[in-house]
Amino acid sequence: MKNLLFTISLFTLLFANTEVFSQAKRVPASLGREEYIEVEKNVRLHVTDLGTGQPIILIHGWPLSDAMYEYQYSYFIQNGYRVIGISLRGFGLSDKPGGKYNYDVFADDIKVILDKLKIENAILGGFSMGGATVIHYAAKYNAAHISKLALFGAAAPIWTKRADFNYGNWTKEDVDGLINLNYTNRPQLFENFGQIFPANSSSVSPGLGAWLGTIQAQASPYAMAEGLKTLRDTDLRDDLKKIKIPTLILHGKLDKICSYDLAEQMHSMIKNSTLVLLEKSGHALFIEETSKFNAELLSFIKK
Repeated sequence: MKNLLFTISLFTLLFANTEVFSQAKRVPASLGREEYIEVEKNVRLHVTDLGTGQPIILIHGWPLSDAMYEYQYSYFIQNGYRVIGISLRGFGLSDKPGGKYNYDVFADDIKVILDKLKIENAILGGFSMGGATVIHYAAKYNAAHISKLALFGAAAPIWTKRADFNYGNWTKEDVDGLINLNYTNRPQLFENFGQIFPANSSSVSPGLGAWLGTIQAQASPYAMAEGLKTLRDTDLRDDLKKIKIPTLILHGKLDKICSYDLAEQMHSMIKNSTLVLLEKSGHALFIEETSKFNAELLSFIKK
């Protein structure tokens, strides 16, 4: 019996030592970066953090997530950059709490993440609602952590027409209709937006359209409604005047969601801005003219 216990103890000791030895000798395969970062108690945001080099921070549009930048991630990693995509609260794989969903909250969340990651000299880019978000971030935090700004089909300065701003395609009443449809038939809302997202019926392939559909379906219905209210009501004209860093404005000529006259207004209000027109694109410029989109952004970063 004593021999049996001795043998069991010996095997246990050897196994434990082997496990410790193997773990100690293992070279970590990952870069050790967090995929989820807590921005406040009980709220964690999903972060795609890939590559090394100067950081490029990318913020998605409504109702997508950081996954929309798949073909920007691969391109910029291969060109020697670190790309960091942040899914805003309520969207994608991020937490979906009740509460406020406005540009102040989104900007605060981004600031927490850039603080925690100790990011400096970054390029901050945003698409659609994400474009409006990064405008507010740069204005509110005086371009903390970033040296350049990039706007892609941005929903700014104002997404809805009003007495002193007769630009864009949407009225507040139009957006109220979208909010009501979100509450009553969200699949129909996705279908309606899908029809006007590209320049035309053939500029985005069925496969890419289906891929985008899987991304937007992850969004919280609550966050979608609150996001639409923010898009409907927010005026960023004062924010645009505060931006001093170099800014690239990429915009589709055939955009039906954020019409091209909005890009012209942004260009006129941001002193140090460059406007680049994507002739064949609608709102889906990041996949309709991917090569030009990526090349123009790379050229701007390198200047």
